Amino acid sequence: MKLKVMFVALFLFSVATGLLPAAENSTLANSGPRGAIAAGRESLPTPPRQIPSSGGVLFLADLVEEALRNNRDIRAAQRKYEASRQRPSQSSTLPDPTLSFMSNNIGNPIPATTVGEEDMSMMGFDLMQELPYPGKLLLKGRMAQKEADADRYGYRGVELQVVSQVKQAFYRLRFVHQALEVVEKDRNLLDQFVRIAEARYAVGRGIQQDVLRAQVELTALEKKRIELEQQKGSLEAQLASLLNRTPDSPFGRPFDTPKAAFSVSLAELYESGRTQAPALGQEQAMIEKNTYALNLARKDYYPDFAVGGGWFSRGGLRDLWSVRVDVKVPLYFWRKQRYAVAESAHSLEQSRREYEATEQTINFRIKDDYLMAKANEQLVDLYSQAIIPQATLALESAMASYQVGTLDFLSLLTNFQQLLEYELEYHREFAAFHEALARLEETTGNRLLE
Repeated sequence: MKLKVMFVALFLFSVATGLLPAAENSTLANSGPRGAIAAGRESLPTPPRQIPSSGGVLFLADLVEEALRNNRDIRAAQRKYEASRQRPSQSSTLPDPTLSFMSNNIGNPIPATTVGEEDMSMMGFDLMQELPYPGKLLLKGRMAQKEADADRYGYRGVELQVVSQVKQAFYRLRFVHQALEVVEKDRNLLDQFVRIAEARYAVGRGIQQDVLRAQVELTALEKKRIELEQQKGSLEAQLASLLNRTPDSPFGRPFDTPKAAFSVSLAELYESGRTQAPALGQEQAMIEKNTYALNLARKDYYPDFAVGGGWFSRGGLRDLWSVRVDVKVPLYFWRKQRYAVAESAHSLEQSRREYEATEQTINFRIKDDYLMAKANEQLVDLYSQAIIPQATLALESAMASYQVGTLDFLSLLTNFQQLLEYELEYHREFAAFHEALARLEETTGNRLLE
């Protein structure tokens, strides 16, 4: 309200001193600072607005739901997990038996031609079944199950990663929309300042440098607007990719969600990371899988077996029956099984070290994002409760001083630019705060953003 009164007084003073034509002043004096911005928008080119089916407003929950339903990375990870779930039964089942047909003839290669005529001529079938040493199939089944568990954690990890990316893109897009609004307000008010500076210069009460400086700032704002529009397009393309939409799918304006509550302690996040982080779950599953692999390598010191039996017809002679038992002797254990056990032991130790490395990485990411979120949260409060109100008061004072001629135009312009820059920083810190929470969700598996 004070800004509006001061700005009206400023323009009335300009009219009284003849610095502005009456037709221009009537518009500016009736608008005030914020009204001047709204009035100035009509003369600016308005980019075409793309409105999605949601009515032009993006809701984070809808985007997350769509990503979980349509994202191709999630669907691929799900299929990988479903495929690995089919392996334990296969790995723990006996090998398929071998059924053989056999024909022996004396003096003739054609099967069954001398059956019944010669004592050694016969024709029949033989069935063989391999029998691994007891416990081997059980270990193979458990190894396959642990691989499936690792893929299940991988599936969950991809879900968390995609949801985190959607949330971060949402809040970045929200920042871009807010920044474009700030730039638009800055641009409109600077346009009014240019007109004031030009009017003062025309009657000899100002200097040309004021006009040139204001025009340079207008050009710089146009550069910032172009950069923000590019970021907006890139973020919309990223969201389209995450949601499995076409690259040119329209998106509306993100809903202005309130600042999320963040009351979780660092210790609680560490605990969530230790118990819920999919990356650690994957590494733990690999440790258990390699433990079974080591036990299996040790059992290879013991022989596998094969049993079989057959029936053979000898024509008019009595039938022949056979029984067979094979034993696979690990004769070269010092060159084969011994090294297989050593290999499995090293693989197990490797998986344990990878678990520890992953745990350290997760703890670092948790602390880094936690500290970042806390700093962003404090800065959001600082900007909204102290810096922006103080900058507003400074601008009011500058406008009053400019009205009575004790402050130059550039100082007035600088005060206004600072206020708008602080507003921009506020929205940037707001987005960064929620992006840090989204990354913490991905790392810990803990729900922090609704």
